[in-house]
Amino acid sequence: MARILPEDIAAVRDRARIDEVISEQVTLKPAGGGSLKGLCPFHDERSPSFHVTPAKGLYHCFGCQAGGDVIDFVMKTDMVTFTEAVEKLAGRFGVTLRYTEGGPARGAQQGQRTRLIEANTAAAAFFERNLAAPEAAPAREFLTERGLVTDAQPFGVGFALPGWDNLVKHLRAKGFSDNEMITAGLALRGNRGPYDRFRGRIIWPIRDLSGEVVGFGARRIMPDDDGPKYLNTPETPVYHKSQVLYGVDLSRKQIARSQQVVIVEGYTDVMACHLAGVDTAVATCGTAFGEDHVKVLRRLLLDQDEHRGEVIFTFDSDEAGRKAALRAFDVDQKFVGQTFVAVTADGLDPCDLRIQSGDQAVRDLVGNRIPLAEFVIRSKIEGFDLDSAEGRTNALRNAAPVIATISDRILRSEYVRLLSGWTGVDQSLVLDAVKQSAKPVKATQLPVATAAIPDERDPAGQVERESLKLALQSPELVHTWFESVQPQAFTGEAYGRIYAAVVAAGGPPADSDEQWITSVLEQCPDDQVRAGVRALSVELPRQLFGDGDAQINHRFAENVLSRLLELDAGRRLREVKARLQRINPVESEDEYRRLFADVLALEQYRRDLREALVSGT
Repeated sequence: MARILPEDIAAVRDRARIDEVISEQVTLKPAGGGSLKGLCPFHDERSPSFHVTPAKGLYHCFGCQAGGDVIDFVMKTDMVTFTEAVEKLAGRFGVTLRYTEGGPARGAQQGQRTRLIEANTAAAAFFERNLAAPEAAPAREFLTERGLVTDAQPFGVGFALPGWDNLVKHLRAKGFSDNEMITAGLALRGNRGPYDRFRGRIIWPIRDLSGEVVGFGARRIMPDDDGPKYLNTPETPVYHKSQVLYGVDLSRKQIARSQQVVIVEGYTDVMACHLAGVDTAVATCGTAFGEDHVKVLRRLLLDQDEHRGEVIFTFDSDEAGRKAALRAFDVDQKFVGQTFVAVTADGLDPCDLRIQSGDQAVRDLVGNRIPLAEFVIRSKIEGFDLDSAEGRTNALRNAAPVIATISDRILRSEYVRLLSGWTGVDQSLVLDAVKQSAKPVKATQLPVATAAIPDERDPAGQVERESLKLALQSPELVHTWFESVQPQAFTGEAYGRIYAAVVAAGGPPADSDEQWITSVLEQCPDDQVRAGVRALSVELPRQLFGDGDAQINHRFAENVLSRLLELDAGRRLREVKARLQRINPVESEDEYRRLFADVLALEQYRRDLREALVSGT
């Protein structure tokens, strides 16, 4: 089987900026020392423990221990093979790949994901061109009536011709197989061969965070179309509706910048919001807003303990809107930041609101948002006769369970006070009702990730950790000193195994080498050691004396290695002295003299190291 040439893989690693690739899915902020941090995309967390070091081309999460280079990241987030990840990055960053055995035929060796994305991209271009066709007049009229036609192109809106197999013929001419079209959800298998899934409909391409077309949404516009109003791409290897948000490719940068996202219900609502100046709007694609969507947005918002992010849902004020708000409230507790609801009294969605009242009305809709919890609680007491004792009691019983589910203790107590005022029931009684309605929390065992390296608190552990950081991150600073380090200098087993990988890779090079970390990783015997190497490759060096990050220079490196060697000498000195005490100098005179000479030599060696350490502090 043909394989990508190693030098081309190295070229992809070199040219593909890891911070640029990761920032498409994770909002990264400076962490000092050239490092960036954000919320890990591989596990739920409240405080960012996911670090990226562009200079080293590595990422590492100190929470779940996930880590690697840019290829590893694409493999894990896109769920693709190594070859597919390399091909994807090569296409994006302009690296021409060569293969062994003369290279693959077009499509024969390419990964499935790559081919499906290419098929979707070709289909999107085909649909977009068709919007100008005579048959697309109803689609253009649809957009014109909603004030979207002149500005539709940034969204890639298109039209599926009403014929039976227009897209199938087009993609066949582009070199795509029938099986690829069916797998991508672009065609259906019929008795006489594949035929177009989308026919005679206005089309919206659905893109992922990186801007790749993964699927389509299609709306019925023809009077003789008896199909569903909306038809989406089915689940495919590249399209998972529970994880996709329409418009996220256009809004992700502004979401991260403004710390706000507006969640609307349809494709035209996203377009209307963006055209009205609300450029943080996204929509789900044929499914309810769920936990997978939360994970995507939390990473973009850098949703953490500071409670700065805002998630704004737009719902109608009718019964359907209230039910949607209740569903949203179920996932509200997954966000750390604040959640809101933006509603209009007349029940207009953002697209209709813009048609009727203009851009400012859409902006005002978002600006006049109210907290989601307040909206849900008020909905729960609506309809009860609060002038009667029975009505107040029933309203309290209906709303108390909602307050009980609020995870923030301070916010929960505030809504106890507010509900007391809204219902006219004494606050102590409201609190009792909330406590009684709280469901008991079942004790669960959460999996705890085993750290690849110990978080040592003793001074020796800190020194060992810092010396390995220097060996990995700044090998040229410790090249000479590291030759004096022996395996027993590392008392922690994990540190000792990392040291062994460093030595097996040839020891820290005299000059800065971009492939140094890769060389060490290749010498790691298992994933745990590799995780340790990646972690220490991105973790900021720390001061040995005092708090704070260290200033990396020759003096700091000398201090760390001097201290490492001095601690090792001290341990060996204690061992030799203990042996010396156990020997009878009369019966074993030669051994006694040898050990005594070792004591003198080690004491002098340790004094020299201490003097070097003191002179550098």
